Amino acid sequence: MPKVSAARPKRKPKLGQHFLVDQSAAQRIADALGDVSQSTVLEIGPGRGALTALLALRARRVIAVELDRVLAAQLRMNFSLAPNLEIIEADILAVDFDTLFGPKPGSTRPGLNHAPERVQVVGNIPYFITSEILLRLFEVRKYFDRIVLMLQREVADRLAVSPGKSDYGLLSATAQLYAKVEKLFTLPPGAFSPPPKVHSTVVRLTIAPRLESLHVPEAGFLDFLKRSFGQKRKTLWNNLKAEYKPDILRAAMEKAGVKPTVRAEALTLEKTAALYRALSDGARAYPPNKDFEPPAPGRITI
Repeated sequence: MPKVSAARPKRKPKLGQHFLVDQSAAQRIADALGDVSQSTVLEIGPGRGALTALLALRARRVIAVELDRVLAAQLRMNFSLAPNLEIIEADILAVDFDTLFGPKPGSTRPGLNHAPERVQVVGNIPYFITSEILLRLFEVRKYFDRIVLMLQREVADRLAVSPGKSDYGLLSATAQLYAKVEKLFTLPPGAFSPPPKVHSTVVRLTIAPRLESLHVPEAGFLDFLKRSFGQKRKTLWNNLKAEYKPDILRAAMEKAGVKPTVRAEALTLEKTAALYRALSDGARAYPPNKDFEPPAPGRITI
């Protein structure tokens, strides 16, 4: 049983799940993972097991994490004869992935390559905590190759939208910083029981972090993205002026080729990274405003 972090605050579970009942859709979702015959699959929110049954037939190992106690018990009973399937009753945000997928005690011997286990992720995740789950998965991306998720259509659109569009925001930039995002197909409310009030879109994220190619540190650049998109209707200058002295900000924008009047949504990740590096160079010579308190790292707000 994986450890559950004590640091995760208790959160009242949100009930009213919508269960996938379209079997052809379940097949398409499983197909989106590719060949998993030699892989471990992490399923988030298996619900009644429509997708779980397919995964158990295809994957070397399946770990299904279900928050609902009753559903977890039903899944254990229904799949009791599946030797490659483990049902874990837990909040996916509190699971210790290092315990789950890292080297096991006593398994390390000198001279062996102890690379992290490679895992494919799939799930119909709760729409109200989509951003929290995505950021958590990105934090432990060393274990993952591919993530296939069912999301509310509007959220999926935001994940995949290109810079320059009005829907491009912090969630878009963060997802595209860590992965290649593909929208695969959209399902109507009738594919679920009970039907939700929204359409759902399946997206595939192929893990491909860009931090190294952009020459930016992870924590610092994530904080910079949060500041840049702090108030989406404001210009980039107005979002950043509380952190940097005007002469430093002006010089950095000129160096990066960024106009003070643009909004963060207009910049590609390459351009945003260029501005971050220019500001970092300027900040080494002049300290930033001490009264500014940056946002706490590790949480996306959409």
